[in-house]
Amino acid sequence: MSMCHSNTERLIDYWRERARPGAPPARTAISPADFADLLPQVMMVGRVSSGVYPIRLVGGLVSELHQRDLRQQNAISLFGPRERMDLQSALEMARRRPEPIVVTAQARAEGVSIGMEILFAPLAGPDEGPDRFLVLYQPLAMVSRLRGAPILSFAIEEIRKGGPANEAAPRLRLATLDGRRIA
Repeated sequence: MSMCHSNTERLIDYWRERARPGAPPARTAISPADFADLLPQVMMVGRVSSGVYPIRLVGGLVSELHQRDLRQQNAISLFGPRERMDLQSALEMARRRPEPIVVTAQARAEGVSIGMEILFAPLAGPDEGPDRFLVLYQPLAMVSRLRGAPILSFAIEEIRKGGPANEAAPRLRLATLDGRRIA
């Protein structure tokens, strides 16, 4: 997937290498040892029903950024109320047509925010249907800019699908020069 942070691309490539035609990789095909250096940035999110995605496992960096225990919290509750339906729709689509999605968002803390890429990659359980998401938090700025404040919510800027059809689409990005938007 182009235009993503190299860690995000790495995990998408890993997911694709283990995916089956028309199906996501089985949870048993994923070995955390294969991406051990990224584990602090990783979460495992389940799916109970549409809109209910309990956080099951949380990496150290993710916990530090939120400064609270996220286990069993609904993952979409980490996003602003206006964005939750868009994220829920994207997650359900990623289950029906198994492909990773990348959310570009602003991680908002008290009075400050940083850019973040959040990868959601569906995984199949024992019944072969996607019942989990492998999630990667990839900060796009130094987390020290948060000045020790916890992330309160995410404001979505863009949701991109990681499938082959999406890769061919041209990408439009904002460019800045000396802090001014120029494109």
